[in-house]
Amino acid sequence: MRKLLILLLLPVLTACASVERLALPAPEALPGQTLTRFASPPGEKVDHRDWTAFLHRYVVADGKGVNRVTYGQVTQADRARLDEYLVDLQAIDPARLTRDQQLAYWINLYNALTADVVLENYPVASIRDIKDGPLSIGPWNQPLARVAGQELTLNDIEHRIIRPTFGEPRIHYALNCAAVGCPNLMDRAWQAETLERDFAAAEHAYINDPRGVQFDQRGGLILSKIFIWFREDFGPNEKSVLAYIATAAEPELRARLQQTPRVKAYQYDWALNDAAAGS
Repeated sequence: MRKLLILLLLPVLTACASVERLALPAPEALPGQTLTRFASPPGEKVDHRDWTAFLHRYVVADGKGVNRVTYGQVTQADRARLDEYLVDLQAIDPARLTRDQQLAYWINLYNALTADVVLENYPVASIRDIKDGPLSIGPWNQPLARVAGQELTLNDIEHRIIRPTFGEPRIHYALNCAAVGCPNLMDRAWQAETLERDFAAAEHAYINDPRGVQFDQRGGLILSKIFIWFREDFGPNEKSVLAYIATAAEPELRARLQQTPRVKAYQYDWALNDAAAGS
């Protein structure tokens, strides 16, 4: 009976994922945005050492390969250093950075702001429990930063700066929304010099993990909701998205994907990536 119920619900769950996709901001630049003008090399080196130190200290992998954060162990001193790092980032003019420096800058700003807002509201079971109003479903529309005089939300950084400017689908493996279903939060800061290597590693890790791609007991293909929420970033339709995913899959998974014509369902685990919950 339980299996039958799940089978009956799968089309509904897929439809819900499609509705969620429609509710997301479109990848359109902010009106009059001047935040993504790139400097010529060598640009200006940004110091991300405090963020790397925080990640080294508080990011731990659980037994299933999910990088979790020991939010409950963060000291007041490290909270203060994180806040200082965020102040320093916001004082930087992105126009003085090269393309790769700026992309690393925005990724680190997004991830550090996310960790900070979770810490401010901890303990919570999910980042979606952090609300700024009765209809809020999370902190993504809260103004959390000001860069070059422009007030920014997490949605602004992801959907109105990074996605329309950089045209890099692998950004979805780098930005971390503090959820178990999200690609791992890296245990060090993103750097311009290692962007390509780290994008490739993050993509490979997620696609070859059940959080990204898996098959159920009947052979049905289950994908992360990331691949429907941001489908246009990966390809114009489901078939092209599957072909894209296959390029980063291990041989056995690639063969199964090439033999699978359609996605059965999409899923995503919104539980907080809290080390205390994963122990």
